[in-house]
Amino acid sequence: MTISNDQLTQLLKAAFPDAVVNLKDLTGGQDHWQAEIISTAFSGLSPIARHRAVYAALAEEMKGPIHALSLRTLAPGETA
Repeated sequence: MTISNDQLTQLLKAAFPDAVVNLKDLTGGQDHWQAEIISTAFSGLSPIARHRAVYAALAEEMKGPIHALSLRTLAPGETA
């Protein structure tokens, strides 16, 4: 079971409608992803709270299609 770039983008955009989402399939198997998500939803949140929000949005996918997820979560105007 895998998840495509488009499917993952749609799920993230559903949770964070204003998000700019940049994804990279790290292994080519569509189960190890690197995601950069820029959203106003992250304003004022700690890095841990941001990651928890993303994991909550992808709860079902984390049980199967996504084996590993590397996150970079930013509010607009932030740079890491």
